[in-house]
Amino acid sequence: MTDCGCEKARAELEEFLHRELSDQDFRDVAEHLAGCVDCSAEHLIGVTLSAKVREVCQEKAPDELRAAVHARLLSLQISR
Repeated sequence: MTDCGCEKARAELEEFLHRELSDQDFRDVAEHLAGCVDCSAEHLIGVTLSAKVREVCQEKAPDELRAAVHARLLSLQISR
């Protein structure tokens, strides 16, 4: 394998993070990240951001808020 270079690695970083590259492209980018401090830092930012987004999307509203919203929606349906 040859180093794919920073330009290609950065252009394909999002797809790399989500494992949406062909096997060969994935290996090329992984190899580049292993040897490039700048691109591996970009990768770490992407990994961290993706993890935070997943975490936030898992959170539920507090029960009191959910009940208040539900009650308001019911009152709007009844008033029609």
